[in-house]
Amino acid sequence: MSDALTSLRALLDIMSRLRDPNGGCPWDLEQTFSTIAPYTIEEAYEVADAIEGGEPEKIRDELGDLLFQVVFHARMAEEKGWFDFNGVAEAIATKLIHRHPHVFADQKLETHAALNRQWEDLKERERAAKAGAASSAAAASQVLADVPRALPALTRAAKLGKRAARIGFDWPDTAGVRAKIEEELRELEEALHASAGSRDGEMGAPAGSATLGVAPVVGDGDVRGPNAAIAEEFGDLLFTLVNYSRHLNLDPEGALRAANAKFERRFAAMESLARNRGLDLKKLSPTDWDGLWTQAKTLEKA
Repeated sequence: MSDALTSLRALLDIMSRLRDPNGGCPWDLEQTFSTIAPYTIEEAYEVADAIEGGEPEKIRDELGDLLFQVVFHARMAEEKGWFDFNGVAEAIATKLIHRHPHVFADQKLETHAALNRQWEDLKERERAAKAGAASSAAAASQVLADVPRALPALTRAAKLGKRAARIGFDWPDTAGVRAKIEEELRELEEALHASAGSRDGEMGAPAGSATLGVAPVVGDGDVRGPNAAIAEEFGDLLFTLVNYSRHLNLDPEGALRAANAKFERRFAAMESLARNRGLDLKKLSPTDWDGLWTQAKTLEKA
């Protein structure tokens, strides 16, 4: 047995012991698919964070944590008589062979574009088969059906737009998306003006008040509350921006993560500049902040 298989067998045995009703870990025994799912998502993000940090040992450790999540779910499924870890491994192996005929069936592809088309076509056939669809029309009715709802909203928006675009529901070019962004911005401004007018007409409303409460989301993405119209238009703008990123061949989640990291770096630089000058951050004026931000940008470029 190879070292990898030996290590995997040991991990499976450890998981079995942890879930053993006689002498297992009380915490592990209490867990269900639902309670473990948030940890699985968290571990996936920690893998991504480790990769961004570029530390090999941390990447290794986080991948181990993520693998343990797979083993945990597989063990609970085995206890229910659904499937075991072997079934999980066999399923993904079969899927990968099916989706790579250019590797395992000597089907040659000349370009990356052809490879992407083949990949998406195979996935669509798999979805149609699962849904029992016998025609392209039936398959089309399931175009968005299996985009996971638990995905982060930004990632899910990208997948929804990409999936719809495959059957022709898309802008013809980037100019069309840009025009839609400007349209959504105008509609957001209109919603803001309408909300401001409504507040001004309320008895007892503070003069010039522009404070906006949070519009809660209820049910299946339905937005309620006094600022529901604003939240809806803002959501439309975000969704269109995500589709713009697709037309620019950019990953919106990755772009935003990079922007977050850049903001953190520059803010830390501003804090350092202010501290060296004996400035109280809470007492800085907008002009002071703007000056520090400009210097932080300059330092980063240098």
